[in-house]
Amino acid sequence: MPLRYGAAVPAITPDGVHVATYDLGGHGPPLLLAHATGFHGRVLGPLATELAGHFHCWAFDERGHGDTPARSDGDFDWRGFAADALAVVDTVGLQRPFAFGHSCGGAALLLAEQARPGTFAGLFLYEPVLFPPRPDGSATPGSGTPLAAGARRRRDVFPSHEDAFANYASKPPFSRLDPAALRAYVDHGFVRADDGVRLKCRPENEARTYEAAATHTAFDHLSEVSCPVTIACGEHADTFDEALIVQQAARLPHGRTMVLPGLSHFGPMENPGMVARAVADALAAG
Repeated sequence: MPLRYGAAVPAITPDGVHVATYDLGGHGPPLLLAHATGFHGRVLGPLATELAGHFHCWAFDERGHGDTPARSDGDFDWRGFAADALAVVDTVGLQRPFAFGHSCGGAALLLAEQARPGTFAGLFLYEPVLFPPRPDGSATPGSGTPLAAGARRRRDVFPSHEDAFANYASKPPFSRLDPAALRAYVDHGFVRADDGVRLKCRPENEARTYEAAATHTAFDHLSEVSCPVTIACGEHADTFDEALIVQQAARLPHGRTMVLPGLSHFGPMENPGMVARAVADALAAG
């Protein structure tokens, strides 16, 4: 069965983006979930289910993803993703929520906390996209042309949702996802079209998100983030490995790191139960 979620009133950002927001349920203090590039908020539904005994979870679709439209001018400055997160906090009325961010979502939450200090009670970030500047000014790994080029080549139309699910389930990296997470990605990440079903996050939007990754300055301002922050990576991390997250955490006043066994960059969708236990433990520890 497809996962179903309660939808909240759309949040509206200062620059006029209507942010699709979802009440994922649960009991306890509020926890805002921010997704990775190319995905959408409801793909974190299985993670929210695992966290339901600890937190009341909310998620949202970042601009250009899921049911949140991109800006008409094609601007994908990552400060816009931070504005999306802050608009959800304000619209839902979350008081000092905790937050979880995956990849791009992790950077967005840091940018949000830097823009409005004291917004979050604590952060858990899984392989956030933030890199120290290179002395020669060259592009940081994981944020340049190869990922954008790959996104522009992405197949975005399938005959049906079931065909899309079968295609993704047959090959990595999607074949490693928990079936419920993959189901949520397909059910809520595609819209019906004349030629079948089409990705809501258009390949061009995903590519522009990658291209803008090197321009945000969250790493430069990590010392300004005063809330507790746990930065985690998977044992099989590539670009976002333990050495990088240790470097990130060292710049935080209250930062620590965690390596989760057996997981890759897609860890929150590969093993929601393991990641949920890590999130609950880390945020409870303060």
